[in-house]
Amino acid sequence: MRLASYNVENLFDRAKVMMLDTWAEGSEVLQAFAEANEILGKPHYTEADRDKLAELLIELGLEKSDQASFVILRRNRGELLKRPRSGGLEITAEGRADWVGSLELTDAPVDHEAMLNTARVMDALKADVLGVVEAESRPTLLAFNEQILSHVGGTPFDHVMLIDGNDSRGIDVGILTRASYPLVSMVSHVDDAMDGERVFSRDCPDYTLATPSGERLHVLVNHFKSKGYGDPRRSDARRRQQAERVNAIVQALLDAGETHVAVIGDLNDTPDSDPLAPLIEGGLLTDAFLHPAFDDGGYPGTYGSCTASNKIDYLLLSQALFDKVRAGGVIRLGMWPGTRPKKWEVLPSLTARVNAASDHAALWVDLDLG
Repeated sequence: MRLASYNVENLFDRAKVMMLDTWAEGSEVLQAFAEANEILGKPHYTEADRDKLAELLIELGLEKSDQASFVILRRNRGELLKRPRSGGLEITAEGRADWVGSLELTDAPVDHEAMLNTARVMDALKADVLGVVEAESRPTLLAFNEQILSHVGGTPFDHVMLIDGNDSRGIDVGILTRASYPLVSMVSHVDDAMDGERVFSRDCPDYTLATPSGERLHVLVNHFKSKGYGDPRRSDARRRQQAERVNAIVQALLDAGETHVAVIGDLNDTPDSDPLAPLIEGGLLTDAFLHPAFDDGGYPGTYGSCTASNKIDYLLLSQALFDKVRAGGVIRLGMWPGTRPKKWEVLPSLTARVNAASDHAALWVDLDLG
């Protein structure tokens, strides 16, 4: 069977701020958005909270209206703020219970050719089991599978599963499988907590699949905390917590007699990083990149320019799974290859950077599981 992982970077719609030419352009907006939402979620707003929240909402462009270029403030009931004629914002709510609503990122359609190229990469993978990162929702993933994948000549998957995680931006993790590999159970870890805070930025769903040979396969799809914005020390600490918790989940599965366990997805850090050490050096899992039968296509990374510092996507396998690897590789057909020189071969339809299916490569391994 072929197991694969792919960060699809949304299928139909994507947060507008995440479609800017460079990450730096959007990182300040995303940081202000995250900080504002953190304050908005508090049961009680201190004077300092109200002052900071007003400052952040102005920074996000909401001084005069509830709609700005990159965010929308939805106020359903109650009172959150006033806009004095003299200018500025005044936060009037005393806490989260005083108003009903949300602060959301504005969506924009994904480039049409990029959407088709995402489907073409998914087709090229020829996977039996495909973990996806940054999909908007199960209905979206299901529609993409049935309509867009078939439109480019691919065969839709038989089973599609995704549940909302802890991120409000619509960048969740899910799984698609063929008929021979049905989902027999799923355990969500959205509420796993450390130090009073939810561990996972999205979720760490444990999908249990049956195989034709009667083997059981556990696939844990992950998307760890990004380095892109916020205090780097806090981001690093969050990823390390996530790595520690995933390692503990894997240990519990192995202790229960489950031998075939895979942790896949975008972990947003390199194999030699301190945050990922609990997983990479924990002794329970091995990176498929290290298998003699794995072909990295001449580049050590999986993101952007695919240098070693951009190795952030993974297929981490338990020893029993690693021993069953027969082949593996990286598909970069949907990634922008640069121009001077062009680094790798791409789809004929990828003629401009905007047409790229994703900034991430797709990874696959063939496992002798039947």
